[in-house]
Amino acid sequence: MTTQTSDLLAAAAPRTVDVVRRISDDQLDLPTPCHDYLVRDLLNHLFQVVVNFQDLAEKRQVEWAEKPDHLGDGWRDRFEAETERLIAAWSDPSTLEGVSPGMGLPQSVIGGMALLDLTVHGWDLAVATGQPYHPAPEAVAELHGLVEQLGPTARKMGVFADPIPTPTSTTPTTGPTPDLAHLLAQTGRTPTWPQTP
Repeated sequence: MTTQTSDLLAAAAPRTVDVVRRISDDQLDLPTPCHDYLVRDLLNHLFQVVVNFQDLAEKRQVEWAEKPDHLGDGWRDRFEAETERLIAAWSDPSTLEGVSPGMGLPQSVIGGMALLDLTVHGWDLAVATGQPYHPAPEAVAELHGLVEQLGPTARKMGVFADPIPTPTSTTPTTGPTPDLAHLLAQTGRTPTWPQTP
């Protein structure tokens, strides 16, 4: 049994897992497009996302304040295993019903937030460590509407920065595809990072 959410997560996750697997230990202290986040910080955040959103699929409240260090032995294998559990957690249609008791948002939006983090943070980690990144096109297409919906609140909470103009010169050979570049710009990221727009 699958849902649209689990299908999209299944399309997006392997691409981010591949990026994570190629991150070397000597790259953990590099800067990322996420302000004040080094690679190790962003990896720990993404670990927390894929673990906590498993509980959110079951409509259980989660703890975001705790910041455990997930980067012990075998962390790359564990990240892949947790993303597989995340996909499985959202495969039951009942996970998309109702409102999240912990987040106060429709469950379908919560599932989309997991997809957004996997996709956008996959790009963050890729560009921070000099890797190519090709997100699932169907995930990027789905996320435009979600970012537009969440944008005003996310900006008030400091989750997104203000949108920036999308560079017209961005092409698949010199940076993200126009579709991805637009998504990144709507979250306040510079698609040509680390260059200036």
